[in-house]
Amino acid sequence: MTHALVLAGHGRYEDPWHDGAAIAHRVAQLLADEGIDTTIRGTLPDALDHIEPDLVVVASGRGRPDPDFDGTDEDWLPFHARLTALVASGVPVLGLHQATNTFLDSPSWGPLLGGRWIEGTTWHPPLSAATFRVVSPDHPAVSGLSEISVEDEQYLALEVSPDVQVLVVADHEGTAHPVVWVAPGPGRIVYDALGHDVRSYDSPSRVDLFRREVRWLLSR
Repeated sequence: MTHALVLAGHGRYEDPWHDGAAIAHRVAQLLADEGIDTTIRGTLPDALDHIEPDLVVVASGRGRPDPDFDGTDEDWLPFHARLTALVASGVPVLGLHQATNTFLDSPSWGPLLGGRWIEGTTWHPPLSAATFRVVSPDHPAVSGLSEISVEDEQYLALEVSPDVQVLVVADHEGTAHPVVWVAPGPGRIVYDALGHDVRSYDSPSRVDLFRREVRWLLSR
């Protein structure tokens, strides 16, 4: 059976604006609908130990590093090395929403994901009903979709690598801001900026997008 690992924000990778536990639970439900068994783990230094996932979903954010609680940057080196090794071995990755603002202590994560939240530059309007536009309709992850209508945040002015393939944008004041893209790899990597909270997954078109991303990542 296909097995996914969902990394929910915890400690240095848990921010106060996202309910990581609720999001991880909802994602696990959607994966179960696809016949995928899921393990949810908080982002602790041993979160990648003793597991061989077929898919890694990163639903972590930016918290407060506390060496007395969950270790120093040096303590986290094996975690980041293990994640890099999983990707290098071909395990696909889906980064959700605040994933561009996590693992700031890992110089490899931003290039791997294909983008970053930049403090003081990246921002979002208040959460509201929003429409996101598909710009690469020939890609299997969005084929047949033209837009996603959802109650969510619109991430704007993310730092995005020129090497990614942008699939979906948020249009704001005449500018198209990439919010869903395929990173160059190695392997299959998708970043999806939607999903501030579980309300996002009440949208049929958003759920359709998520399922398509997962199916493409797993070559289904």
